[in-house]
Amino acid sequence: MKLTVEQFRNWQHKSITLLGMSGVGKTRLSCILRQADWFHYSGDYRIGTRYLDEPILDNIKLQAMQVPFLRDLLRSDSISIRNNLTIDHLKPVSSFLGKLGNPELGGLPLSEYKHRQRLHLAAEIAAMKDVPAFIEKAQSIYGYENFINDAGGSVCELDDDEVLEVLDRHTLIVYIQATHDDEQMLIERARSAPKPLFYREAFLEELLETYMTERELEYPSQIEPDDFVRWTFPRLFYSRIPRYEAIANRYGYTVTTDEIAQVNHADDFVELLADAIGRDR
Repeated sequence: MKLTVEQFRNWQHKSITLLGMSGVGKTRLSCILRQADWFHYSGDYRIGTRYLDEPILDNIKLQAMQVPFLRDLLRSDSISIRNNLTIDHLKPVSSFLGKLGNPELGGLPLSEYKHRQRLHLAAEIAAMKDVPAFIEKAQSIYGYENFINDAGGSVCELDDDEVLEVLDRHTLIVYIQATHDDEQMLIERARSAPKPLFYREAFLEELLETYMTERELEYPSQIEPDDFVRWTFPRLFYSRIPRYEAIANRYGYTVTTDEIAQVNHADDFVELLADAIGRDR
């Protein structure tokens, strides 16, 4: 959605989609806006509570069944397991995605890993296509004036034109571009605390081939899961930048992490977007 500054300022029900890598400030900003009476739609929360709820629970139950005490209680229906996801606590989603590699080190076999990646891909596509319905609900049911779509870091990887067209038609797309210093901070954070990641399958195959050659490994089951994440993250990060930029250039606007860090209230955010629109024009 391309607007003039005047059109943006006069837009009664502002609906914004935030794009960018995990860690650039999307959720922090969304929480600030939520406190100012914006409806906060979290793509990852929708994925976990609607589209991957059952697979996540099945994975947890599978782990619990390895413990004899818990297995007996589950099989006798003496206990139940449920997700307790919140917008601020989404760990079950990333835990389900998992890491590739040696099962003895907590890794997943390649076939299962790819299966979960495909499930996440379908779930993220569906969650983004749900945005228009939630914009309507936010206004008609809950009475929110404005809407913020806190999209996952992998939205640029979906390769689904319909998703971008839906988001463009119903929201103003804003890409949060990491500064050089913040890029290095995000890469260092991934090295010190590697977390599960989503990869386009073709890109995963390229990474896997190169990694196994460099490490002189014969089978994916020999991969040390955290080492693979540390090795792939910078490559994934820099592969996503041109994808984000292409989306922003065609559909939306770009702001930097430094600019986002200065936002402490909804009014600050509105002024920042007005400036970004003015720069673009």
